[in-house]
Amino acid sequence: MARNVSSSSSTESGLLTCGGLIKSSGASLIIPSGSRVYPDVETARRPLDLHGQANGGMRYHIPLRKENKTMLTDAQGNELSGANAEAVGLFNGAVEAFNIYRGDPVGLLDRAIESAPGFAMAHIMKAHLFGLATEPAATKAAKTIISTAKSLKLSEREASHVAALDLLLAGQWTSAALKLDRHNAEYPHDILALQSGHLMDFYRANARILRDRIARVLPRWSADTPGYSVLLGMHSFGLEETGDYGRAEEVGRRALDLQPLDCWAHHAVAHVMEMQGRAEDGIGWMIAREPHWSGDDNFFRVHNWWHRSLCHLDLGQGDEVLALYDGPIRQDRSMVALDMVDASALLWRMHLSGHDVGDRWQELATAWDSHADGRTYPFNDWHAVMAYLGAGRHAEVDRIVEGYRNSAETSEVSVWGRQTALPLVDGFAAFWRGNYDVAADRLHGARFIANSFGGSHAQRDIIDWTLAEATVRGGLMGMAESLANERLALKPHSPVNRSFLRRAQAIEPASRKAA
Repeated sequence: MARNVSSSSSTESGLLTCGGLIKSSGASLIIPSGSRVYPDVETARRPLDLHGQANGGMRYHIPLRKENKTMLTDAQGNELSGANAEAVGLFNGAVEAFNIYRGDPVGLLDRAIESAPGFAMAHIMKAHLFGLATEPAATKAAKTIISTAKSLKLSEREASHVAALDLLLAGQWTSAALKLDRHNAEYPHDILALQSGHLMDFYRANARILRDRIARVLPRWSADTPGYSVLLGMHSFGLEETGDYGRAEEVGRRALDLQPLDCWAHHAVAHVMEMQGRAEDGIGWMIAREPHWSGDDNFFRVHNWWHRSLCHLDLGQGDEVLALYDGPIRQDRSMVALDMVDASALLWRMHLSGHDVGDRWQELATAWDSHADGRTYPFNDWHAVMAYLGAGRHAEVDRIVEGYRNSAETSEVSVWGRQTALPLVDGFAAFWRGNYDVAADRLHGARFIANSFGGSHAQRDIIDWTLAEATVRGGLMGMAESLANERLALKPHSPVNRSFLRRAQAIEPASRKAA
């Protein structure tokens, strides 16, 4: 699926092109590469048609406000400093694109800044997008952008955004997330702060606040407020991550009734089906709604293909998984960190299942070289390690380990690296090298702290799966059977989990081996 580049936009320190493409490392989770950018204001004025634009480009609804003596506001009624009517329309379009992860929010923001250079929130939103990318070049660019924002006249609300971004860019994710939580207590209709905070909660794997950040403000919104369905989608994911699966699915489906193209809400329902072991339902859900989430301008499409792959894998359909990997998951050789995380995790699961993935590791490992710096986001580095192990590039694994082990930094990210990433890297490396006792020892403890540094329950399940496989291969009968029972209690119909129990019970007891 090719990504069209329709025009160019301003650059940031020579790093960026249209759509925020970072030349040295590719695009990021929320900075789409080569997405559709409107060539003129008249195009931007056209009404929104999100329900009918499922698999092609999307058209933004950008209401241009008449100039008056009062402060201009965004679609949710928040005042905007330094803006003009045209810039406000472009900004609202960028927020809407970000809300449903479609199109090119950065391109629209660049145009808003060109129209109104002193438009503070346009700069601030751009810094949010780059700061949340979890990629080294994007983080560097975000610091430059926020420096520009600080030179502008800021309202209290805008200054609060900047304070949170300063914390984020210093690697203090929890402090930044809490700052935005307090921010939304004062500004409950600031949807940019809500979504940015929600992503920070996801990157910290804090399930409770994923749910409660949105629950705290929902009563202060009405169904008529622009973006209301987006809040429902975020709340659905928070409910899923806290185990409230019935409500999560109900709220997610309601969000999609209001906005069918909300791929975050769609993926929240997919998570419910994954966690409940409803693999057949999951495949049906993905196929039935595919036109709404698989378009070229949908930035979450690879992750949703990954979700479908997990369903096939749970049913033992390895050939289908590899076909999806070679097709929509990896055919474009995406340099997006989220896409590469999914690719690493899928190949590792295939390896655990006994499938030969051939030379796919080599391409993916090369792609990781521009991201895995042992400093920016340990969750990404851990997934890069999977690819490096698969490709036989053990020196890169050692480089990442030494980076975190010898770091003198005191940021929260550095602590994640030392306390969470290192045990996982050690455990996965031991597993790959056949040291199953060591792998079991490292991963048994690490799985209880792994939710401190990112990902969803579905993503982190790879730890428990690797641990269970290590105990079976290592002949650790008691531990293997215990872990198989644990997994079956959560997903009793999973062929993978049933296989673990059969294999665990077939292990010869140590006493018999000694005899």
